Amino acid sequence: MTWQATILTLFPEMFPGPLGLSLAGKGLREGRWAIEAMDIRGFATDRHRSVDDTPFGGGAGMVMRPDVLDAACEAATAANPGAPLVYLTPRGRLLDQALVRDLSAGPGVVLLCGRYEGVDQRVIEARQMVEVSAGDFVLSGGEPAALLLLDACIRLLPGVMGGAASAAEESHGTDGLLEYPHYTRPAEWQGRRVPDVLLSGHHAEVARWRRAEAEAATRARRPDLWDQFTRRKAEQPNTAKAGRLDGHPAAA
Repeated sequence: MTWQATILTLFPEMFPGPLGLSLAGKGLREGRWAIEAMDIRGFATDRHRSVDDTPFGGGAGMVMRPDVLDAACEAATAANPGAPLVYLTPRGRLLDQALVRDLSAGPGVVLLCGRYEGVDQRVIEARQMVEVSAGDFVLSGGEPAALLLLDACIRLLPGVMGGAASAAEESHGTDGLLEYPHYTRPAEWQGRRVPDVLLSGHHAEVARWRRAEAEAATRARRPDLWDQFTRRKAEQPNTAKAGRLDGHPAAA
């Protein structure tokens, strides 16, 4: 099956955008994934194609109407059955590699790109949307966040990147560590030399060095990820022991 991305947006011309280039674009042309951008204004019922209104309780800005969005969601989910409906919002759970892997392993995704002050809460609840945030910052709309999420998912689809090992080793891979530093020719540049171990040809030593560098970078730059990593590492012996007691071999 082709992985399908369906986008609900006020600016369908923003898609596929950069996703039509490089490896993602090649995968799109090869049919490894597909995209459809639906204009939310097409589901408005008045002659002005209104999609928003003033907020109850007062306040600045406008709120996207639940009736218009519900009709748009109905069409999008019918066109992309089985795909989760994701609303991109600063209020959502933080997008991480675990969620990216889950989404890329499914049939696709329906993304709702909000604008103005946000979306009427009732349609979020009625449609059981998954609320996802691209980070602790505010954008002018959900479209840039949608491009980011899609890029992260598309690169994991079979045949898109071509190098499964590369995807597994990079930052936020299976261990949740930041990536080790990279070097290439020349071996010396502006008085800075490549670490000797990378020139040694000793693959086991290189692997140990890279692991140590990844752990050091994670510990120094992302204490939150380091805490998660150490907790998982501490739990592994207990998991293995439980597997043996149950009479089943522990996973390698």
